[in-house]
Amino acid sequence: MDKITEFILPIVEDINKYLSDYILIILLVGAGLFFTIATKFVQVRCFGEGMKKVFGNLSLRGGKSKSGLSSFQALTTAIAAQVGTGNIVGASGAILMGGPGAIFWMWIIAFLGMATIYAEATLAQETRVVDEQGQVHGGPVYYIKKAYKGAFGKVLAGFFAVATILALGFMGTMVQSNSIAESCETAFGIDGWIVGLILAVISAFIFIGGVSRLASVTEKIVPLMAVVFLVGGLVILGIRIEYIPQTFAMIFKFAFTPQALIGGSIGAALKIAISQGAKRGLFSNEAGMGSTPHAHAQANVEKPHDQGVVAMVGVFIDTFVVLTMTALVIISCLFAGEGGLGSMSAADYKEFMDLGIITKTNAMQTAFGNALGNADAGNMFVAICLLFFAYSTVIGWNFFGKINVQYLFKNSKVATVIYSVIAIAFIFMGTLLSNNLVWELTDFFNYLMVIPNVLALVPLFAIVVKASKSNKVSPLKK
Repeated sequence: MDKITEFILPIVEDINKYLSDYILIILLVGAGLFFTIATKFVQVRCFGEGMKKVFGNLSLRGGKSKSGLSSFQALTTAIAAQVGTGNIVGASGAILMGGPGAIFWMWIIAFLGMATIYAEATLAQETRVVDEQGQVHGGPVYYIKKAYKGAFGKVLAGFFAVATILALGFMGTMVQSNSIAESCETAFGIDGWIVGLILAVISAFIFIGGVSRLASVTEKIVPLMAVVFLVGGLVILGIRIEYIPQTFAMIFKFAFTPQALIGGSIGAALKIAISQGAKRGLFSNEAGMGSTPHAHAQANVEKPHDQGVVAMVGVFIDTFVVLTMTALVIISCLFAGEGGLGSMSAADYKEFMDLGIITKTNAMQTAFGNALGNADAGNMFVAICLLFFAYSTVIGWNFFGKINVQYLFKNSKVATVIYSVIAIAFIFMGTLLSNNLVWELTDFFNYLMVIPNVLALVPLFAIVVKASKSNKVSPLKK
């Protein structure tokens, strides 16, 4: 296994550097700016409306639905996929590699991404279909074919479907299970393969249960796990409150002068900071990737705009609430203050990072442990939070992958069962492989999803713009 990793890892890393440094930034920033301007800042104009739709009639007892989901269930299913290792491990990696300033660029990507995900959710609603059995089918493959008629549209949709199955159903679940296994081994001393076996058994129960069971699980787990994590983070920030001003100062300082910490020329360092913010922002909030539209297409709402503004709230919660809490904890505990990483010279920082004492996997656990003065308590709390965050992503991503399997194989039950079995095997396998390899493979296939998804969004902008103008006449659903 080590030889396979040594052979594959450098190749995938080189490809990902090119994709993340150039293509990913151009597509995500470009699409975000385009839809922000085209919709006249829908993420600002309609933000209050989205919050009212999400929290105005909040209920954790949505129940099962014969066709589709409630708007809140669709949102929690989407957030279940969004809020995962990207919010803890991904954010930690971005900070360690790109400096605290990478968080600033994550915020920028997320702000623009709110307009992009509005477009994704709106188009998912516009193009969804209901079959003879009353089952809802929707997602990027449907609006890709609407954007591009004929053979090209079918090929592009097929490419997206295959990339999604590989990225979310298989590779992505390995990242989640890998992070769960490593954090549990650090906190509780449980061997990774044992954790993998337990996750595989639980997955089999949920995957076979279908979308109704998934919605029932996510609408209860997502709010609870977010509250527990945020309360824990607030406790740490209370302990480190004297360093909060310095924490924010470093985020903005190192956003524009990252070379002061991570070294290199200003151009090279800035590229790293922005690149880390872009690719970890994508992995965290998934705006532009084409994953969460699968959930938003299932929502039973009065009109597409209604789910579009709800989808924006999902990105806001993911990045500006959960991920920001991670960033503030890590920076205030590990970078701020005398002797913190933020006070090191670029040479000393590089030397310290090379030692591997603090990694993207254990950074949050280290921060909690340092603040509490008890490493074990910090390790356990973060491991439990990561378990719920990462596993909710596993079940959400499996659902998205399954939708594309059904698309490719014409709703074949045999194909769906085979997909579920393979997905369960990948969940177990993820606990055995190298952390770096599973992250690079997931990044690669995530990038492949972005390309056809964004290429389809832009030609359909007129539909999105028209929907964004409907908020003034849309009564809130009672």
